[in-house]
Amino acid sequence: MLAVLLTGQVMASMDGSIVSVAAETIRDELDAGGAAVQLIVSGYLLTTGVLMVTCARIGDLIGQRRAFLLGLGWFTGASLLCGLAPHVTVLVLARVAQAVGAALLTPQIFSLVQVHWQGAARRRAIGLYSMVLALGVALGQVVGGLVVSADLFGLSWRPVFLINVPVGLVVLAVGPRLLPHYRTDEQVRPDAGGVAVLTVAMTAVTVPLIFGPDHGWPVWAWISLGCGAALLAGFVRYEAKVPHPLLDLEVLRPHGVKPGLAACWISMGCYTVFLLTLTLHLQTTLGYSPLRAGLAFVPYALGFGALSLSWNRFPRRLRRALPMAGPIAFAAGAILLVLLCRDQWRPAVSVPLLFLAGAGHAAGYSPLIAQITSLVAPRLASAVSALNSTGPMLAGVTAVAGLGSVYFAAPSSAEGLLRVVAAIAVLLAIGTACAIRVALACRTADQAG
Repeated sequence: MLAVLLTGQVMASMDGSIVSVAAETIRDELDAGGAAVQLIVSGYLLTTGVLMVTCARIGDLIGQRRAFLLGLGWFTGASLLCGLAPHVTVLVLARVAQAVGAALLTPQIFSLVQVHWQGAARRRAIGLYSMVLALGVALGQVVGGLVVSADLFGLSWRPVFLINVPVGLVVLAVGPRLLPHYRTDEQVRPDAGGVAVLTVAMTAVTVPLIFGPDHGWPVWAWISLGCGAALLAGFVRYEAKVPHPLLDLEVLRPHGVKPGLAACWISMGCYTVFLLTLTLHLQTTLGYSPLRAGLAFVPYALGFGALSLSWNRFPRRLRRALPMAGPIAFAAGAILLVLLCRDQWRPAVSVPLLFLAGAGHAAGYSPLIAQITSLVAPRLASAVSALNSTGPMLAGVTAVAGLGSVYFAAPSSAEGLLRVVAAIAVLLAIGTACAIRVALACRTADQAG
């Protein structure tokens, strides 16, 4: 069951970044303009971000199992259409369709993990889930570079999408036999008003964050952000009053949930912008190819994977301390790496520091997600899943928009990278403070229990 769920998550996560490596090849072969290429790359993130909360609630309406399989089938079919697209317009529309499938299948994964497992089994499942969620972006860059460089069957960039088709078909074949049936919540009713308000609000927020930096932050971007923030505030007030809300705000009532989610979002946002800016520095300043720059992150992936797979075996007291120590290790590894290797890449130094940063990231994310879910009732699984799926994506887009602008405004790539990791260190310190509040909430809950 877990293999089925995580395969779907890997497919959805990778496609957020795998296309970036193939963007220039797509531009040349389809004679695509800059705006079209930007839509192909960023339209996926935009669509998933807008629809994630709504699709999490759809899982309550029709069942998480059915929603996952429906989303996976949609995603697989859209991937085939992307790979066969004869024109750039078809590819843009197919990418949007692909994102709809990803938005439908992704929230169901965490919901099913919460409902199906308890105790140590849940912690183990969350560790694996967190690993593929975080590493999907880096893995997409590596796989994208390998596929485009190999020019499989002379198809150039098309296997970047077509690789999803056989994998998706296999998962669709075995999924119905391995995924459990759970009764849908008969009390759930569609919240059309909430869907409408949230869709407009998320669109108004994500569009300027994705496209604003490349256009010099025009006036419309700031107006859109302001309107989006106001609509999100209105959405929260609206959801607190309706009998069957799209997002059950009761999920935020237990002490520790809000700071815990904030800490998770901070760590994922820092990871996203660190990955982007370091990759750009390796290519623009040190002359690395896209594939070689992607492979440079393998030690980070190994550190993240090793901690994600092992933290569940640690003593309970150490598991509680990991979310507080993790951001500090992440920040220390990133800062030392930039200080020592920004002018000349030294594998003997960069490998252990990237491993440390990756392990610190995992320590500050995976155990924290497990702590948050322990504070929330199982019936609120879809609400936690919606926030855990939407928040990291929005945090990543926000971090890239804000700190990416800091990077590009610097007089040199090395200086920009140093400014970015300094800002990351500050943000991770805030994440540590949030994790301390979660630890206190968990201790109080244990004493009360």
